[in-house]
Formats: sequence, structure tokens, C-alpha cells
Amino acid sequence: MLFSELPLANPLQRAVRAVGYEQPTPIQEKSIPSLLEKKDLLGIAQTGTGKTAAFALPILQLLLDSGKVRAPKTCRALILLPTRELAIQVEDCFKQYAQFTAISTACIFGGVNDASQKRNLVRGVDVLVATPGRLLDLIGQKAVSLKALEFFVLDEADRMLDMGFIHDIRKVVALLPQNRQNLFFSATMPEDITKLAATILRPNPVRVEVAPQSTPIERIRQELYRIDKRRKGALLKELLLEHPEMKKVLVFSRTKHGADKITRVLEKAGVKCAAIHGNKSQNRRQEALGNFKSEKIRVLVATDIAARGIDVDDVSHVFNYDLPDVPETFVHRIGRTARAGKDGIAISFCSPDEEQDLRAIEKLTRVKIPEGDKAVYEKLPPPQKETPESEMRNARGRMSRNDAEKRASKSREKQPRGNQSREPQPRENEKPAEGMPHKHRRRNRPGSRARRRMREANGQSMTQ
Repeated sequence: MLFSELPLANPLQRAVRAVGYEQPTPIQEKSIPSLLEKKDLLGIAQTGTGKTAAFALPILQLLLDSGKVRAPKTCRALILLPTRELAIQVEDCFKQYAQFTAISTACIFGGVNDASQKRNLVRGVDVLVATPGRLLDLIGQKAVSLKALEFFVLDEADRMLDMGFIHDIRKVVALLPQNRQNLFFSATMPEDITKLAATILRPNPVRVEVAPQSTPIERIRQELYRIDKRRKGALLKELLLEHPEMKKVLVFSRTKHGADKITRVLEKAGVKCAAIHGNKSQNRRQEALGNFKSEKIRVLVATDIAARGIDVDDVSHVFNYDLPDVPETFVHRIGRTARAGKDGIAISFCSPDEEQDLRAIEKLTRVKIPEGDKAVYEKLPPPQKETPESEMRNARGRMSRNDAEKRASKSREKQPRGNQSREPQPRENEKPAEGMPHKHRRRNRPGSRARRRMREANGQSMTQ
């Protein structure tokens, strides 16, 4: 089947040709005809399968067919997404597909001033792309109403639940009119997602599943390097410097602090890079993402905020610097490469304390990740002996604080006595302050105010 064979209006067909689409992907081929018949849809698909066009094109077609006019401070179609980056990306897709029509779009998300967003909603919009928190905020301010809604899309539903949006979603659903068409998309379908879908979709929705749940895209070649935490940065740097063909690289870190640390290591090695995570402002995040798309930087270091929905063309390599705690997240991370029919490579680093996460990932994906080239280990600095403090840092996030402290204290007990800290010894010709034991006496730096007062007091007692 070709896009030209689908029952889409001429303006939409022109837009499809303008963006270079010729043949629909499996989810587009299965979804678009059913959605044009105004049926509810439950879609289960991996990231990078063309979900956005699968729901955007039929919604635009039905909006054109209805001939209705939008009312002030209302929207006719609502697409609810978990992250700011994904919301911006989906609105860009709607703008591309609607470029030859009069259909209006708007995007609202948190983390920025809402004044411009409220101005965009004054006259009403046809398509509103939103994150849950900001949408509820603007509804509370009466900047937008959902009373005229005709189409509701909940995308990345499993990610929504992972991020704790379940209560916000229920609040939004309670505000929707009964007579509407619903589209529900998720990469996985655990029991919680199934229950949520049942509260949103009408009975007997069309079910579209284009790939087995949580299975990595087969075109991705995977490699695994077992390495201690302290040498992960050196390994990443060595691989990037040895392989200039790694032109567009996405590196995933478990923490925001870790992402910044990786960026500093790479910048010191002369690798152009930037970090994107929740502590960065929206403008900084968009700037970093824009530079990565335009290849002004070679490496984008991200936390799992970028694991879903960041559609960047031609990502050649994905590095799992830290393995994720949730196995499903691994699938979404590596899905950032091998998009649009292209091949990709995913490289994972596994430290000793991440072996359990690795086993969970291999069990879920049913893929035994092969080891990478072991010759690279010879070019790395030798492994360093773990200290109690480093063991406690490595255990952080893997066990409770009490367990981590017990682990560190056991390591201290094993240390030879010569390495234990000693009591500070008094300096020669130096007496402790009167009435105070020596070990509790405060040492004053030469020239400090307290030291000066002590000298003055000694001088006065001598003159007396």
C-alpha cells in the first residue's frame, strides 16, 4: 500500500509528499483506515514505528471533514504526552502535516512562563498538544476548556504511569465530554495500563499491535562491556576517539549529576557534547537538542527524560553508560537508533553491581547481549581499589542508606590499622587553651582573628 491510496484529502497528500513519505509503516497501514471510520483504537507499538503520523493524519482528515469552527479558549483535539520534548516534537509533526490547511495547533507544557501559551489559546485551537500538569493548570485558570473536544489521544501511556501522572490523567479524563473518539498508545501493556485503557476507550476498540511487547528492534546491533564504575568514563572516551564513524551519539546516564560528569570528561578529551536533563532550563534543553540534530555537537548525554519520544534522525550509536533499573526503559533507550528503516548500534556498560539489571534486561528482551572487543581494556588505566566512600557511592540508589553505611563500615574494619586516621598531635611549644582538653582545642590559622586575640592576651599578661 502507498500513502496515495489512503483516503486523505489533497492538502494532506501534498504534506505527506513534502515530508518524503511514500509507503506507510505497519502501524500506519493498520490504524489510519480504522480511525477514519471514527473507531476507538488501542495501539501497542515500539518507539520509532511511526505512531505520530498514524494518529495525526486521520485526526486532521476528520477535522477537515467536519467543517466545524473552533470556539474561543477551546480545542477540538487533545494529545496528552509525558514530557516537554515529546510534546514539542508531536506539535511539529502536526504543523508539517497541516501546512497546506487552515488547521491551527498549539503546544503547552510546564517549565516556562505560561503567558504566551495563554495568548495562543484565546481564539481557540484545533489541535492542542499538552503535558498533564500545565494543562490542568491552564484549565484551572480558565484559559482553556475541553467542553468542545472531539478527539482525545493518550500517547506513551506506560511512561505516564512511570512518571506518576496517573492522578492527573484521571482528572483530565473526568473533564472530557462523553461523545469523543479515543486513541490510546503504549509500548507495553502491563495490568495497570490495561485497566487505565478500559476507563478511557469505548467498548470493543480496534487493537493494533505491530511488534511483540518490549522487543528491541532487530536492526540494532548490541555490544556489552563489563567494566568497573570508575573506568566507565575512560572506556567511553576511548571508544569515541577510536571510532570517528560514531558521528551522532546518544549517551544515557542514570542520574543528572552523572550526566554532567560525563559531559565534563568528554569536553576535556575534546569531544563536542552537551547534557540534557531535568535540572536544565527548557531553553538550554532545546538548544542542546537543536545542536545535536544539526550535528553541531557529536554527543548528547541524557537521563531517561530523553528515552522516549526524542525523534532525532540518523543517531548512529546509543550508549547505556548506566544500565536502567527498569528493563523496559532499556528497550526505549536503544530505540533512539535504527529509526526509519536504518541500522544502529547500542553499546552497554555493565559494572559488577549492575549484573542483576543486565539479567533482567536479557530476560525481558530474550536476547543475550554479546561482549564487545576486549582489546580496548588494554588501553584503559588499571582498575583502582575501592575505598569505603566509593563503595557507598556505588551502592547509592541500589540499597537503603543503612545498608550502604553497613557495607562501608565493614570495608573500614578490613583496612590495616596503619591506614586508620589518627588523633591530631599538638604542635611543638604549643599549649592547649586553659580549661579545655587538647583533643577538643580549636586550631587557629596563623594570622586569624582568634590567633591575634590570643597573642594580644599573652602580651598583656606579660606586661602585667
